Amino acid sequence: MSRMRIGVLKTGRPPQPAIARFGTYPEMFVRLLGAEAYDWRTYAVDEGELPSAPGDCHAYIVTGSSAGVYDPLPWIAPAMQFLQAARGQAALVGVCFGHQLMAQAFGGQVVKSPKGWGVGEHVYEVLAEAPWMDERPLRIRLPASHQDQVVEAPPGAEVVFASEFTPFAGLAWRDQPAISMQPHPEFDPAYAISLIEHRRGNPYPHEQADAAIASYSGADDRARVGGWIRAFLRDATS
Repeated sequence: MSRMRIGVLKTGRPPQPAIARFGTYPEMFVRLLGAEAYDWRTYAVDEGELPSAPGDCHAYIVTGSSAGVYDPLPWIAPAMQFLQAARGQAALVGVCFGHQLMAQAFGGQVVKSPKGWGVGEHVYEVLAEAPWMDERPLRIRLPASHQDQVVEAPPGAEVVFASEFTPFAGLAWRDQPAISMQPHPEFDPAYAISLIEHRRGNPYPHEQADAAIASYSGADDRARVGGWIRAFLRDATS
């Protein structure tokens, strides 16, 4: 039996100095989910590249980006149109900007949050169970790095985990095989810290940067949520 084909829709890139050590965003997802587990393909959406058709892959992962879904960039509208065309035709997973892009494409709303930047490891309460989740304590701790937020869920999407800072942190669509999340299970803590240092002083004040770095001193649930994504992909494409 052939392996599942997963297309990574690359919508951004890490700061150039970090790529040599930590890799690109598609490479981070490959490490999280397993290089040998799937047939991986990358599409440079932020450079105008999209799959020729939704059926090119069994599933698509939409990465993070420094862009906002409301930015007047020439690739954002075609990316949304592709997601709309892929609805029900392929499994979809969105992370950070990908979470926001999916929400906007399917009828939700995303804004630049007046709360400012969410950075560091955040704790999220799981509000609804899903078949792809495990049965351990329903709270997860994951890296966060965002200023934009989903403020209205799309029709057909249920909030499955949230925090006070990010009330729409995790969505699961009940009318198509799709999930999305604001935090970053693919971020190695060392990369997250390097990103904070890259942004220290602008846009993060020094005190916020210090607190965010300190939040990485404990364990997190990156591997656990990676398992959730693998289970979702298995169930959605079986």
